[in-house]
Amino acid sequence: MRFQGKIALITAAASGIGRATADIMAREGASVLMIDTNEAKLSAAVAAINGSIAAQGGSAEGFPANALDEGQVNGLVGDIAKRFGRIDILVNAVGGSTIIADPAAATETLSLADWQAVLHFNLTGTFLFTHAVLPVMQRQHAGKIVNLASIAGRGLSEASSSAYATAKGGIMAFTKKLALEQGRHGINVNAIAPATTLTERIGPRWHQKPPEAREADINRTPLRRMGLAEDQAKVICFLASADADFVTGLTIDVTGGL
Repeated sequence: MRFQGKIALITAAASGIGRATADIMAREGASVLMIDTNEAKLSAAVAAINGSIAAQGGSAEGFPANALDEGQVNGLVGDIAKRFGRIDILVNAVGGSTIIADPAAATETLSLADWQAVLHFNLTGTFLFTHAVLPVMQRQHAGKIVNLASIAGRGLSEASSSAYATAKGGIMAFTKKLALEQGRHGINVNAIAPATTLTERIGPRWHQKPPEAREADINRTPLRRMGLAEDQAKVICFLASADADFVTGLTIDVTGGL
């Protein structure tokens, strides 16, 4: 029960890696505060988690909110801090490449609007929630922040645009800089960099690829399978736990060895 009594905020928590992280943390005792814009999915996720952990001490609660809206973020974090008295964990899971028509667009075909949309979607929510939560964690002189980058941020993904690579490289840089700033306050800041992960959003696209293309993806991966949301969530939970008390400023590639 690594998270017994912990208050954990998770953005983009209704599905994908955020949802998988909420599942684990709630099972291990956390009060998980799940944030998402999709109210129907969020309600279903909260009900499913609470229905599966009744005897294990954790809980889940949903908060419909837009992580890209400064007023909503500040209001929500303020209300949560007042109600619970502390915030122990923040998982910034908002992001993705599929918000533009061609997620793998070459730079010469990217429009300025697409470039700005990808950067905004992948960077702004992480900044806003971190900015709002830091004063709370500083007062308690403790906290764990885990951000979601991507292997694309290392310039190693042929399936992603330069906008997405730039945004996720920015998450890595933000993570390292924030760790340097906040270490003296007892706050650990780390990130994960997933390769292709078969979430509800990405899985259907991957399964539409020709069989030989899927086989090539698998064969490029030393562990010979594609990643699942749970694979990413397990590493997030390590970084958010006391097991990683002396780990900060790190981005862990969760890629099956790719």
